[in-house]
Amino acid sequence: MGADHHRLSGSDLRLLIRDGRFRGLTAGAAVKYVQANLVVVENPVADEFEAFCRSNPKPCPLLERLPPGDPRPRLLARDSDIRTDLPLYRVYRGGQMVAEVADISGYWHDGLTGFLIGCSFTFEKRLSAAGIGLRHIERGCNVAMYQTSIECEPAGPFKGPMVVSMRPVAMDRVADAVAITAAVPQVHGAPVHTGAPEAIGISDLERPDWGDPVPVEAGEVPVFWACGVTPQAVALATCLPVITHSPGHMFVSDLLEAYVDKAIPTPAG
Repeated sequence: MGADHHRLSGSDLRLLIRDGRFRGLTAGAAVKYVQANLVVVENPVADEFEAFCRSNPKPCPLLERLPPGDPRPRLLARDSDIRTDLPLYRVYRGGQMVAEVADISGYWHDGLTGFLIGCSFTFEKRLSAAGIGLRHIERGCNVAMYQTSIECEPAGPFKGPMVVSMRPVAMDRVADAVAITAAVPQVHGAPVHTGAPEAIGISDLERPDWGDPVPVEAGEVPVFWACGVTPQAVALATCLPVITHSPGHMFVSDLLEAYVDKAIPTPAG
């Protein structure tokens, strides 16, 4: 990803994506703007998925629920379409990922409801500004994500394990990273765990379930934040039909990242 993508507005980046000129990871792109995970479910279970988000605000901080059958956000962006404006999507059916595509227009129908969920890429600008390194951005790779032994609170048919993202943090900066991210619960907030990965069911940091391995160096601690890939783990566990972003390829909004300092009102759709 070039430096130009770092400086883009959310709307300019979405235009590049829509035109097929950007298919990369969005960490470090359009850094002034709120990023979001995408989850699309069938209308009959949309209320239950919203209840799942409300019951699990760490992995699924709900930013916006779209109206049934309508792919156009109202709050996070104007002149946008969730079918075309993310770099990469995943389609889940029967407990498997059946497709990874750059456009979900062919899968869309009026019986679907979209949800946009806060993403930790939004708070990375604050960590970086505080001098806390972000190795996945430095290396140009995806953040490491792991399925944990932490079970989410079920809601209707939605149940399954929490997914976390991991960032190595220098031992003497862990408290700073916790404080910085605790201030923004709309994008996952404070970490759910620091230190020993086995305590949350992660056996090998070098083998993430999603994303890329990110080494933890001497003098560093692995710090784990709840992650918006959790609904993808739920789709795998429950066999529910779900469409999502591909991990690391987020919806970039028109809202400045400072907006997450506020309580974001969620339209009922």
